[in-house]
Amino acid sequence: MTRAMGAAMRRIHVGNALSAFGLGFTVPYLYVYVAQVRGLGAMTAGFVLAVFAVAALIVLPFAGRAIVRRGPLPVLLTALVTAAIGALSLGLAGSGPSVLAAAALLGAGQAVMQPALATLIVDCSTADTRSRAFATQFFLQNLGLGVGGLIGGHLVDTTKVSSFTVLFAIEATMFLLLAAVMATVRIPHSPRFADTPASSSAKGSWKQLLGNRAMVQLSVLGFVLFFACYGQFESGLSAYGVEAAGISTSALGTALAANTLMIVVAQFAVLRFVERRRRSRVIAGVGLVWAVAWVVAGYAGLGHGSQEMATAAFVSTYALFGLGEAMLSPTVAPLVADLAPEGMAGQYNSAFALVKQLALAVGPAVGGPMGASLHAPYVVTFLLFSLGISVLAVRLGKRLTDVQDRPWLAARSRVVARGGAAAESVSA
Repeated sequence: MTRAMGAAMRRIHVGNALSAFGLGFTVPYLYVYVAQVRGLGAMTAGFVLAVFAVAALIVLPFAGRAIVRRGPLPVLLTALVTAAIGALSLGLAGSGPSVLAAAALLGAGQAVMQPALATLIVDCSTADTRSRAFATQFFLQNLGLGVGGLIGGHLVDTTKVSSFTVLFAIEATMFLLLAAVMATVRIPHSPRFADTPASSSAKGSWKQLLGNRAMVQLSVLGFVLFFACYGQFESGLSAYGVEAAGISTSALGTALAANTLMIVVAQFAVLRFVERRRRSRVIAGVGLVWAVAWVVAGYAGLGHGSQEMATAAFVSTYALFGLGEAMLSPTVAPLVADLAPEGMAGQYNSAFALVKQLALAVGPAVGGPMGASLHAPYVVTFLLFSLGISVLAVRLGKRLTDVQDRPWLAARSRVVARGGAAAESVSA
């Protein structure tokens, strides 16, 4: 990595942490704010949460083409300003329509940030450094969300609307601060894999993307990953914990904290373990780790042990999910980038973000009712989904080139090439 790329990457990581810190202030309290503090009721609060998903699904198909045509930085700056306006408007909104409009702006801005930031990371990294760059991004996101949520919880007062207005103002400020930091980034050109075909034009071609069989398989795998894990965290799995395992709300908070803590503590130790292993095998390992997590969850709700054991098992479930997430962060996002032809990283990142949003929309709708009432079928279903991740990952590995599955080979081939050139010059 050149000095310019390193400087750009540091700014990207600082900005990433700032945005996550701002989101942490408001995300855990959004439902309470709309339903209780503003007095708009549970139905409106539910609509607000749905608007976030709908806004993302609407804008993401266009975000990829915008990134390809305009570059990731202008798109990111536009998304940040949009999100800042949405956050501030949400803190000031007092009626149902104004709350929904503000949520749409905030949701659209947040959705576009993801592929734009991912594309910036691709542009400022090489095959050697990309896994570590995405792992650092994931680490800072979770650290920022955790710290922001912790501080926000001490600032918020459900009897005072003004305290929530302050939270949303802080979130808007973080987005604008990130925009200021990112405006100073100078994007260097990063090298691509030699066996990745170049795009014939700057247009984001969905037809070309759908013709990439490896990317299609990775998208299917990504849907199952997000559906079986992230789509269950705050819906089916929490409902299962409360209804089947008798978990208290405080214990549920502890479980979520254990998930974040596992990621923060384990991320770089896990990175050293997975950096020199096939990406497809690492993803298959995630499926096995999550299968164990669902077995532990089954014990928590169906094992008829003491309440203390059930709580410990439930907290361990979330921690195991965190371990799997730490394995995914240096694996899946870099693979999306490495499958993209030259100039198409924005399109591919946006497509994968769209798959993620679809999974996050479907996951709670399916898992929520099952987790609340069909306890044993719920655990068995998602245990099978986790094992399915392993199967899909192994099949994906057969589609990948050696360099895509083992990115360190690219660095080794460059070293050998340089050594050969040096030897030729010496012999000459």
